[in-house]
Amino acid sequence: MENGDVIELEITDVAHGGVFVGRYGAPGERGRVVFVPDTIPGERVRVQLVDTRKAAFWRGEVREVLEASPHRRPHIWAQADLSTPADERPGGADFGHIELAHQRALKLRVVEDALARIGKLDVPATIEAPLPLRRADGSVDEESEDGTGWRTRVSLHVDDAGRIGPFGARSHRVVPVTELPLATAAIAEAAARLDHGRPGRIDLVQPADGRVRVLPRPDARPARRHTPEVVREVVGSREFRVDAGGFWQVHRLAAHTLTGFVSDALRDVQADADGWHLDLYGGVGLLAAAIGDVVGDGVRVTTVESDARATEHAGENLAGWVGARAETARVERWVSALAAGAGAAERERLARGVVVLDPPRAGAGQATARAIVGLGPKAIVYVACDPVALARDLAVFRESGYAATAVRAVDLFPHSHHIEAVVALTR
Repeated sequence: MENGDVIELEITDVAHGGVFVGRYGAPGERGRVVFVPDTIPGERVRVQLVDTRKAAFWRGEVREVLEASPHRRPHIWAQADLSTPADERPGGADFGHIELAHQRALKLRVVEDALARIGKLDVPATIEAPLPLRRADGSVDEESEDGTGWRTRVSLHVDDAGRIGPFGARSHRVVPVTELPLATAAIAEAAARLDHGRPGRIDLVQPADGRVRVLPRPDARPARRHTPEVVREVVGSREFRVDAGGFWQVHRLAAHTLTGFVSDALRDVQADADGWHLDLYGGVGLLAAAIGDVVGDGVRVTTVESDARATEHAGENLAGWVGARAETARVERWVSALAAGAGAAERERLARGVVVLDPPRAGAGQATARAIVGLGPKAIVYVACDPVALARDLAVFRESGYAATAVRAVDLFPHSHHIEAVVALTR
């Protein structure tokens, strides 16, 4: 078979990365794996092959749905629907053609497959919607019924012709759009007013005060750097300072939800008031604050983050705890140095402490995981944004004596394939 050939496939499974799986071959044969987006397990589709270079698998694009799944619905983002020509479809909503409840079932399947196949782990997993937030005035903010309007941060791209929009699905081609259904209403309105830009990127950010910041990020950076605007985010009754263009959770309920999940995990492992607790890849101190709130005023907690601006804010955000400290360092080096240099008293406190880590999408990696184990903490609470990386890291922790009894996933990215999970590990 060659690129451009058209075949019929029955879609049998979902794969990590927002694609689905079919097999092409004669009846009774195992067949060649074909990865196809924009479909659903159980469907029969006509597919045009777009990449036949690999011996192990091919890639294709749906040209026609012959037998639709009962879980298929009109795409939540009309311009991303199969009825739109492929080169005019925006990316970022690769599950938008699937009923919301079934999206979550498929995401759970991806997590379970990664744990079993990549990590060789027999660990049960569950999935939930973001936690509702009860405000001081008694109102409740919760996930919208159709899973839209949740993005408080959006990055749009600007091409050489000045056109503004998201990248197309599985491409780096800018696609102008007329709506942003996953964004909050205020961000969607601000984006609609953009009519030109310098090649690069434009970020739109809506912090807790509700006012949208428009942050141009041209490829040609100005020689003079300006001090970033600092905004405030709110979780419960606590405020966090963060650069307007710095990292903060994207879903409007994400920081609240992850604080709740991590707090539950800390209580489950009985975080000790006499322990030395660590928050690794700590950003501006969101999860260090969760540790402080669970353990109490006398907590000793250190948050470690490689971004100096984030660490500066973390120090300010955690100032209410005398025993809180923020360090600017690469996590692996900092943890390894601590394991090599800690004295007996420090090791005793570390052995009673909990390590919370929220690594980037690639995961912590074997060296960092083993360095954490070298500290001998009472427990580890892992926040993951990639199920495959999570499974790899959990396997390393298990080999080193720390086991998980359950994985608690949460759908913080409706209509995309992305998923977050929180796991508590104990000796």
